[in-house]
This record gives sequence, structure tokens and C-alpha cells, in this order.
Amino acid sequence: MLPPAVRWRASLPVNFNLYLITDRRQCAGDDLAACIEQALRGGVGAVQLREKDLPTRDRYELALKLRSVTRASGALLLINGDAALARAVGADGLHLPQDGLPANVCRRIVDPHMLIGVSTHTLNEAKDAEARGADFITFGPVFQTPSKAQYGSPVGLEALQTACRTVTVPVFGLGGISAARAETVATAGAAGIGVISAILAAPDREGAAREIARAWRKALARSDETMTKG
Repeated sequence: MLPPAVRWRASLPVNFNLYLITDRRQCAGDDLAACIEQALRGGVGAVQLREKDLPTRDRYELALKLRSVTRASGALLLINGDAALARAVGADGLHLPQDGLPANVCRRIVDPHMLIGVSTHTLNEAKDAEARGADFITFGPVFQTPSKAQYGSPVGLEALQTACRTVTVPVFGLGGISAARAETVATAGAAGIGVISAILAAPDREGAAREIARAWRKALARSDETMTKG
């Protein structure tokens, strides 16, 4: 196991550590909004609407549904890559792909209180996202996962730890992270976990989310205990 990293200690811009990214293809034909509701009941704190292949109107209608279910549960909604859609549905944030507009440019477009997250896959990308004003970043894929196969080989825990130690914004580990791997991601210094298939492809999505959320809380408690003793 890696030695404990210096975990990010300041208050997150928002209080969430389980970040669900949508992929309707993982839902086995079930309605995506219903799947998200199940995950929210299990402890998901923020949802990123991806579904970039949908026509604009369909994506808008889906965003409205997700805005409703996230608001009802007290969770946050972020929109991937579309500032206009984020504004239109009153989303809490915008999540930018690596090839999207820089965060500092999007700041001029969106509500000044809107969170901006950025997807990163290398240390240089993480540092650049921070320099351009990202509120938080996702970093990965940490482990092998079909959901992120297009991004190449997993970056691994050491790369995640280096990113967490280098940037000051919250880093969410993403890619192949299950409840069983939560402790290693927490030890690396991540502020939270980004999840797709571990929840959406699970037969019991509420139960899967609850298990991951519980594992994360336990991992942080153990990490705090270790750091206190040290």
C-alpha cells in the first residue's frame, strides 16, 4: 500500500465525495433518471450529466429530469461540456472535458457561483486545470475500466498520489474504483471518487452506491487515525 499522502484538508467548494458520471448504456435498458434516483438514495452527492451523443433537445429534457431528482435529494448536478445547457437548467456546475474550453474562459459564461470541474489524465493536465481556475478535477483512469478504455492504460495509484500532492484543488480519482479499492484511493490523497459502471451497471444501484459511500467514509476514518498517530 502507498504511504499516506497529505490529504486535501480545506473545505470542498461543496460537500460531496461520491461523484456519479452518467452513461445510460450501463443501465441495462432501465430509465437513466430512475437509475440516478436509486444511486442518490445510496449516498451519491453529485451527478455529472454526460450523454454527449444525444441530440440537444433530448439532452435538455434529460437534464431537466436530473435537475429535479438531484434537487429533491439535495445533491448537485453538473453538466458535461455545455455551458448554455448548464445555465438553462440551473445546474450547480459545469464539467469540462480535457479538449473543451479552459475553465477561465467558461467563468465568463456561467454563473460566477457555478462549480467548474475538469477531466485530467496526466500531471501536466492537472496542473494546467488548476492554473486556469478549476474548482476540482477528476484524474484517471486509476484502474482498468471499460468506461474509460479510450484514454489508454490506467495511470495507477502513484500517479494519482502525485497529482493529489501537487495541486491544491480537490482531486477525484476516477476509473475502475469499487468499494474494495476505496481505501487505496483515499490513502493516495483523493478528495473523493468518480464512479460510472460500479453503480450504474450494478443490479442494486442504491446498494452499490451505499456500499461505496460507506467504504469511503471508513477509509477516511482510518486515514485520519493513521495521520493522528503519526
